[in-house]
This record gives sequence, structure tokens and C-alpha cells, in this order.
Amino acid sequence: MRDPVFLFHRNEEENDPDLSRREFIRRSLCAASGFCMFAALGGRITARAAGAGKKSPSAKDINAPFTSDARWWDPLGKKNAVRCRLCPQECMVMDGGRGICGVRENQGGKYKTLVYNRPVSMNVDPIEKKPLFHFLPSSKAFSIATAGCNIECKFCQNWQISQAAPEDIPSEKTPPEKIVQMARQSGSSSIAYTYNEPTIFFEYMYDIAKLAKEKNIPSVMISNGFMNEKPLRDLCTRLAAVKIDLKAFTEKFYTDTCSGQLKPVLHTLEVLKDIGMWFEIVVLIVPTLNDSVEENRAMCKWIVKNLGPDVPVHYSRFHSTYKIRNLPSTPTKTLERCHDIAREEGIRFAYLGNVWNHRYENTFCPKCGKMLIRRQGFYTKVVGMKDGACEKCGEKIPGVWKYPPLSTQSSPESP
Repeated sequence: MRDPVFLFHRNEEENDPDLSRREFIRRSLCAASGFCMFAALGGRITARAAGAGKKSPSAKDINAPFTSDARWWDPLGKKNAVRCRLCPQECMVMDGGRGICGVRENQGGKYKTLVYNRPVSMNVDPIEKKPLFHFLPSSKAFSIATAGCNIECKFCQNWQISQAAPEDIPSEKTPPEKIVQMARQSGSSSIAYTYNEPTIFFEYMYDIAKLAKEKNIPSVMISNGFMNEKPLRDLCTRLAAVKIDLKAFTEKFYTDTCSGQLKPVLHTLEVLKDIGMWFEIVVLIVPTLNDSVEENRAMCKWIVKNLGPDVPVHYSRFHSTYKIRNLPSTPTKTLERCHDIAREEGIRFAYLGNVWNHRYENTFCPKCGKMLIRRQGFYTKVVGMKDGACEKCGEKIPGVWKYPPLSTQSSPESP
């Protein structure tokens, strides 16, 4: 039997409409177990607001091995209160309370993280599963997550961990050195911080990424983009790529469906562009909520104007989950319409996700139309590109095709 830390974990791009009977039964049983867990956690989840509720008597002992100094906060000088500066929530947290994320706690006027050395899920995934299509194609990523999140999406596919408190899920102490070692032993080409929102385990991610970079192992962050600018810029000195979930292009969707805000996410994208970080965007298309032609066209215009035409945009298919179970899966035609609008507005690389064996999973040369990378599910093969360029017409294709970059290598790469 697997360690219980993994029992309730479900990867974020796992949905597949073509299920075998055995897989259907397996997922149904997992879902039933998940609902039981949700019922058990319900009180804890709704009491995560800053300073709300009281911890169980054993919480301090449970969290002790994983408690470390948090970064990006200010003391307020009154009754030991602190102000978190990590994400746009900027929680004011009273002594003994936690931020909205549920993993950062005020202990006597000192702000602490409760998820350092505390992964609740570790897997080896195809990099395409993140999805990152222009980053080391067909490679593997050692993927880790902790509990907690700084927003609550009603369609979250990983709510069992993202909406849980650290002490609700058992874990073994796993320091950054061990994560880097495990990544190398697994044969992975990168380390991905994913499944829940990596912003909330900033300190852990930062230290792992620092050590990994020293070993020429790149780090990628799979994020909702809800992070303040200063910590983002600091973190990006350790990262090689970022994937941002752009939930929608209206404040109403972010407020009503995600308990977040759109404007800070757009600013994150602009900061990534300014830094020169490689990043890709994913938009989960939820029927009736963010699938209008007008919204998608406005989003694409903004992307081209502010980020440029070369940012890959992935339109992903929604399947009912968590708190949104009354809506159907996204029709393929809706995703195709989004793709066509993106191309009309000048986005050169638009993709579809969670749609099996679709033409728009592949990468084509934007100049001559030659297929460059073929994808079928998570099968990936480079078929028409060499040294980051189209073999037919020589067009340079933006992305990270080798790591480390030639400028940082100590010796020439073998042909």
C-alpha cells in the first residue's frame, strides 16, 4: 500500500473522458473517500481565515518538525499582529492565527511557515502534464506539493490538498537536499512545484530551487500567479520557467468563483515578461462562466499587446469537480473556437488541453506550417525542429529547448 500521504492526491491535468471500466471504478472509490475527507475537514477549511478558530491541542506538536521562519511579512507592533506581504491577500494575522492560506501562522509576533520540509505529494510527471509545451519537450519533472492555497477555486481538481490544513495530511520530513537527490535519482530533468499553489510554500520552494540550480536541475513553478511582485522577482532568480493559470478575464469570475482578483495576476504576467522568464498560460474554459467570445477575444488582445504573440496559451477542458458539479464538460467545439480566436488575434502558439489526440495539441511552425512537435496525450516527439528552429524554413521557435543554456555551461554540449 502506498503511504497515506498520497491516497487523496489527484494530479491537476488528470481528467480524461475516455476511462476504462476499471479506472472508472477506481476513481469513483477515490471520490467517495475524498467526500468523506471533505466532510471531516469542512470545519477546518471554513475556519482558515486570519486568526479564526482554535487549533487542536496536538496541532503544535504535529506541526513542530515542519515549522520554519516565514519570509515577506511585517510586524504591526500591536498585540503581536503581523501583516503578510507574500501574496495580494496581505492578511493581517493576530497572535495564534493563520493567514487565508492556512499554512502560515503567527506565533508570538513571529510569522512561521508550517509546510517547510512537508510535501504531501511527490510524483514523476511528463513536463507536458503541467502543461509546459515549449520547455524541454518529452522530459520528466519531479513534482511536489504541500497542503494549502491562497485562493479557493470552486473547480479545483486538487481540493483534497489545496483546501486542507497541514496537520490534516500526514507527511514525512523531507528537506530540500533530499528533494534534489530524489529528483536526480528519478531521472527527472526538472523539479516542478505544482498541484497546490506553490506561492504558499515559498520558502521551501526557494531553497529547493536554489540547491537544484547549483546542480544544473531547472525548477518550474505551476502557479495561479497570485503573488506580490517583490517575492516573485526574488523567486525567479532560481526558476527556469513558470506556468500561470489565468482563471478568466473578468474580476467577477475571480471574485465569485476563485475568491481572488484578476488584476494582480495580470501584473504577475507583466513582471514575468519584464524579467525575461519563460512562461506559458493556461485557461480552463468553464461552460457559461468564462467561455464567451467577447471575453476570450479581449483576453487575447491583452496578451498580444502586453506580453507579445509568442506566449503559448493553452485552453483546457473543464470537467465537473469539487463545488461545481452542475455544469457539463466543455464542448470540444468551444475550445476550438477559443483556439481560432487566439490565432485571429495574433497568438502564434495556441493549444487545447484535456482533449484526446486533437490536432491542436501539436506544435506547428507559425511561418511555414510544418509540424514541429507531435503530441498524443502525454506521448511527445520532436519531429520537425532542430536547435530550436524549424527544420524546413529555419524559423526560430521561442522556448527553452536545452538546459542549462549554452552561456552557463562549463563545457560544450555534445552534438
